Amino acid sequence: MISIDLSGRRALVCGASAGLGLAVAEALSAAGAEVLISARSQERLDAAAAKIESKSATGSRPVTLVADLTSVADIEAMTQSALEGGAIDILVNNAGGPPSGTFDDLSEADWRRAVDLTLMSAVETTRRILPAMRQQRWGRIINVTSTSVKQPVEALLLSNSIRLAVIGWAKTLANEVGPDNVLVNSVGPGFTATERLDQLAAAAAERRGIDVDQIRAAWRASVPLRRIAEPSEFAGPVLFLASELASYVTGTMIAIDGGRNQSMM
Repeated sequence: MISIDLSGRRALVCGASAGLGLAVAEALSAAGAEVLISARSQERLDAAAAKIESKSATGSRPVTLVADLTSVADIEAMTQSALEGGAIDILVNNAGGPPSGTFDDLSEADWRRAVDLTLMSAVETTRRILPAMRQQRWGRIINVTSTSVKQPVEALLLSNSIRLAVIGWAKTLANEVGPDNVLVNSVGPGFTATERLDQLAAAAAERRGIDVDQIRAAWRASVPLRRIAEPSEFAGPVLFLASELASYVTGTMIAIDGGRNQSMM
């Protein structure tokens, strides 16, 4: 059986107080990495750190960094603190998804905030973490996007649009930093049991005037596996991309969606 050992590696996971980010941080810590986690709420970060510590291979408690990823000043403070302990080997760019809505629902301010949250948070965090990766000639940058980059999700116009920009940026960056042995990949979750999915289900139910259970049933029916994923099922492929096992994988987007995406490639 192949096991993943990330001992000696330092990982910064953004948006890690709950959901997908928390699951990823737990998996990286369980594999031996020193984990730093970021989110907007210190209280939620403390609760997440306790969960991660209980599953850590080393028994260590993650460093917590409070930051609003729509603020460049917060990103600067977060990354400076993270780099005080040395280079970050594994960066997981993750932020809460932008709000749902159709074209008529969304204002200019909604679009600009979504760009800051979804695209520029990854760009500006990477800008500060990347130099040390290039210098040591080893790094993993993993961007949490959505399966919507391959197949749009109804009423998620902001996510469907701006996450594609993340994919374009990541693909181009992978070309630029590949010679430095820095790998850049993206992962696209499908329907996964998180607070975000609860919010989207409630919004869809209200919009259609039907029960939330009907929304969830329709989502399950759209997935070949006929179920909604657990966050730990998303974390597994991310753990692979963070490891030496993925040493020849870069510039790609892996859909972790139970087969929901029906495109051929």
